[in-house]
Amino acid sequence: MDGEVESENGTMKSPVCLIVLGMAGSGKTTFVTKLDSYLRQHKRPPYLVNLDPACKNMPYKPNIDIRDSVRYKQVMKKYHLGPNGAIVTSLNLYSTKFNQLLELLGKVNVENTHDIAVIDTPGQIEVFTWSASGQIITECLASTFPTVVVYVMDLERSTSPVTFMSNMLYACSVLYKAKLPFIIVLNKCDIVDPTYAIEWMHDFEAFSDAIEKETSYMSNLTRTMALTLDEFYNELNYVPVSSLTGYNFDEFLKMVDTAADEFQREYRVEWEKVRKEKLQTEITQLNSKLNSLAVSSGEGEDINLGIISSLSAGREISDVYLAPMANEISDDSEGEEVSGFNLND
Repeated sequence: MDGEVESENGTMKSPVCLIVLGMAGSGKTTFVTKLDSYLRQHKRPPYLVNLDPACKNMPYKPNIDIRDSVRYKQVMKKYHLGPNGAIVTSLNLYSTKFNQLLELLGKVNVENTHDIAVIDTPGQIEVFTWSASGQIITECLASTFPTVVVYVMDLERSTSPVTFMSNMLYACSVLYKAKLPFIIVLNKCDIVDPTYAIEWMHDFEAFSDAIEKETSYMSNLTRTMALTLDEFYNELNYVPVSSLTGYNFDEFLKMVDTAADEFQREYRVEWEKVRKEKLQTEITQLNSKLNSLAVSSGEGEDINLGIISSLSAGREISDVYLAPMANEISDDSEGEEVSGFNLND
């Protein structure tokens, strides 16, 4: 696997992190499940991470599960949040402990037990892509391990040119926001022939002909936007797959290898620079706080070091949302605690 990175002590294996994104219902979790099965059949079991705190029935067994640490139902009840608000809040809280997940991935790195780590994100794509926690998690992964964004697109629901264009625009926005190697998975090709999508991406005239059949007011706007995506299509890596049958997963993994190489060549230096700049900023801030402490302590004043220990309501964070031993999950219907997965499985 092309996931080798150089360290100060030489060259080491590093798991390639796949951040799986997509619209609700596009088949992200089914895709992750089939990818897990496919890789295990080929003696390459992936390291699975579930970041959806509201998922009740998980078809695969994750190595790390946000539900073991964050009580989604309790967050919703305590702060009178709706489902999406509770998911965003749960992710925000979990991101404060994300360094622990990086440590576990670092252990995988040292032991060379997995060469791929798959991160399954919440069903509502905007919850992850446009939240502070999503950006933090993405940056933490990309500044530490080779990272690739996998955008799962539902072929069945994108046969309308307007819907197709909406999907492509969202994919384009994610690509430029993440600034990482990007693969579009054209999912459900066992239901719908992917030829139409591939043709629309490469032939503007064919796409224009399809729009002519649309009678909605969006057709003119869609035609105009299609012209702006030509450059995006030219550089786009895509692969039609079936998460039901496992069709074309071998081609997908070849693309992952290529994307990992691309990360090492074109993205790694930039992300290492980001990490060093953040570390320098943290050191500067810490020195500033220590200097303030040294000056103020002589006067016997209380010093606020900026450590967040409570929510805006004044409750202790650990009392609200964190499972004390990280081995409890919330039942999605009653909110009762049941035993969960061990983080070290």
